[in-house]
Amino acid sequence: MRRPWNLIDVPVYSMITEDQCGNINMNICTYVSVVSLSPKTYCIAVDKTTKTYSNLNYTSLVVLQLLNKKNMQLVKILGKKSAYTYDKISYLKKNNFLNNIGKLEVLKYINSFIILKKKQIIKTDTDHDLFIFNIDKYKVFSEENILTFKDLINNKIIL
Repeated sequence: MRRPWNLIDVPVYSMITEDQCGNINMNICTYVSVVSLSPKTYCIAVDKTTKTYSNLNYTSLVVLQLLNKKNMQLVKILGKKSAYTYDKISYLKKNNFLNNIGKLEVLKYINSFIILKKKQIIKTDTDHDLFIFNIDKYKVFSEENILTFKDLINNKIIL
C-alpha cells in the first residue's frame, strides 16, 4: 500500500534556477502549492542538498514549468541526477529538448511557465525549506495532458 502523501495526485513541475555565474539548472518539483490569490503567491519546498537550493541563494527570479506527459522521460534526468555531478543542460541541448521563447529557454512541450519572484524563505529543521514566490509573469500553452505524480507512479519512475 502506498504512503498517504503518495495517494494524492499533483502536477509535476520543473524549476529553472540560475547560479552566480549565469549557469542554469532545472530540477523536478512536486511540493508546489498556490497559497494566495492576492497577490498570487506560490510556496515551493526545495531539498536543501540540491543545486537548485544553492542557486536560490543567488537569484530572486525563477521559472516554474508545468510539465506535459511528453516530458515524462526527462524526470529521471532532472529529478534523479544531481546538477553537482551531471550537466543536465548539456544533455537537454544535445537531445534537442529545449525551446526558446524570447530570451527564455524552457523545455519543449510544457503546458505553461510562470516567472516567479522570491519573497521569503522559511527555514525548517527538515530536509526541505519553503520558498515563497510572487508571480511576475506567466504563459499558458495547453491545458491538456498535464504530467502528474500518478503518471510517475504508474510508469514506475516513483515507487
